[in-house]
Amino acid sequence: MHITVAGKQVETGDALKTHVRDGLGVIAKKYFDHALEANVTFRRDAKGRLGAFNCDINLKAGRNLFVRGEGEGPDAHRAFEVAAEHVAKRLRRYRRRVNEHARSFAEGRADAAETAPQYVVSPTEDEGDEAPAEAAAATDGADGAGHGPIVAEQPAEIARLTLSEAVMRLDLAQVAALPFRNSGSGAINLVYRRADGCIGWIDLPTR
Repeated sequence: MHITVAGKQVETGDALKTHVRDGLGVIAKKYFDHALEANVTFRRDAKGRLGAFNCDINLKAGRNLFVRGEGEGPDAHRAFEVAAEHVAKRLRRYRRRVNEHARSFAEGRADAAETAPQYVVSPTEDEGDEAPAEAAAATDGADGAGHGPIVAEQPAEIARLTLSEAVMRLDLAQVAALPFRNSGSGAINLVYRRADGCIGWIDLPTR
C-alpha cells in the first residue's frame, strides 16, 4: 500500500511517518485483503486551540471504494490514533463486503463504472448584493437558473450498486451524497446524509 503523509504547519518527521505506516498496516491486514493507497494529512486545530492537532485519513481500498477517518489530539501521534480508530470502526461494520469488493477489483471482476461530469461551483453573491448584469448573464445556466462561476470540472464515477452497497460506501467515505446506478432497476439513484443523521434515498424512475 502506498502511503503519503503530509503536514499543514505540522512537522512530519520519520518517527511520525513510521507510526502512520505501522498503524495503517495493522488495520489493512486485519480488516481487508487489498489496499491501494492512503493519504494522511496533519494540521493544526482550525479553532486555534493551543496544542491541538487534527488528522485526516483518506484510504482507497479499491476502485471507487474510499474510507475516511478524522481525529483530534494533543499531539500528531494521538490525532492519528483517533482517526485510525474511526477508519477501523467503519471497516469492522462492513468487513465482509469490503473484502469481497477488494478481491473482485484485484481479480478484474469488478463492474466497470460509468463516468459523468462533476462540477465545483463557487457561491453566488450574498443576498441583497447587486451583481453586474453582464456577470449574471455569464453565469446563467442553460435553463435560466443563475449560479456562481464553475471553478473546477472533473469526471465522477457512477458505480452499479445495490442500495445497501451504496449506503456502505456513503458511510465509509463520510461524504454528503453518493450517486449510483441501481443494479436492480438500472436507474440512477442517490443516497445522502440527512441533517438528522439518517440516510435519505432518491430513486429516480426509469423512462
